[in-house]
Amino acid sequence: MKEEKKATRQSYGEALVELGKENENIVVLDADLARATKTILFSKEFPNRFLDMGIAEANMLSTAAGLATCGKVPYVSTFGVFAAGRGYDQIRNSICYPKLNVKICATHCGITVGEDGATHQMIEDISLMRTLPNMIVMSTSDDTQTKWAVREVSKINGPAYLRLSRLTTPIIYESDQKFEIGKGIQIGDGTDATVFATGVTVAEALKAQQILREKSINIRVIDIHTIKPIDTDIIIKSAKETKKLISIEDHNIIGGLGSAISEVLVKEYPTKLIKLGINDMFGKSGNAEELMKLYKITSKDICDIF
Repeated sequence: MKEEKKATRQSYGEALVELGKENENIVVLDADLARATKTILFSKEFPNRFLDMGIAEANMLSTAAGLATCGKVPYVSTFGVFAAGRGYDQIRNSICYPKLNVKICATHCGITVGEDGATHQMIEDISLMRTLPNMIVMSTSDDTQTKWAVREVSKINGPAYLRLSRLTTPIIYESDQKFEIGKGIQIGDGTDATVFATGVTVAEALKAQQILREKSINIRVIDIHTIKPIDTDIIIKSAKETKKLISIEDHNIIGGLGSAISEVLVKEYPTKLIKLGINDMFGKSGNAEELMKLYKITSKDICDIF
């Protein structure tokens, strides 16, 4: 990992501008949060292709559905709690049911929103979105991966949900790293354990990997950037090759990454999975790093398992 840090919401805003230059059908809709979601970068570059819909998320998503029927590629942005929460009915019935080409890019997800508190800390969105037919669900871990994902989903004719964070995280990947939707990234070949991580917790898993290596405990980290479709092969392979399986996520342990992995294991290769995440409770207001410690989703909590 590099020392340089960047929030994936910033990477999203930058990637949108580059994508907009290449594809004139890209349009961006925001719900009065352009400065926070970083879609303001697109609005300055392409003011005629940017719509601030105000604090009316359901209307924004319905409008995006309409634009998609006219050949546009709408990128819809707001905080995760408003995108997946307030807009669920429109996502379900107006976007996923007709399989329209709408990209929902939700920033400020998880407890790492921090001081905004429980009402704004969306810890159920992966669960909500992955149960919807036709929906691709992604949760990116760094700048490089986010910029790839923003561009990659534009190539798919159908709905996608991209989960982004407010918290700055280390840049993990080089610019030439190859990614593929539905394929996890394995970092390391340790056989003592596999740690499956997504989003902001990938950096924590890599920190744990380094700490444990100094204690002669070798683990592999699997970056699951695509929750749906999930990489079944890499999960089964890791279950067969390593002694422990651990998942870590900035999300409720019910319905999120750990649940998705468990579904694969139960069907294909029954094995114990230790799930680290928000233990079926609401968050609190506080510093993001302190909240990660409180809810036990840090590198230390991975290390404490051994």
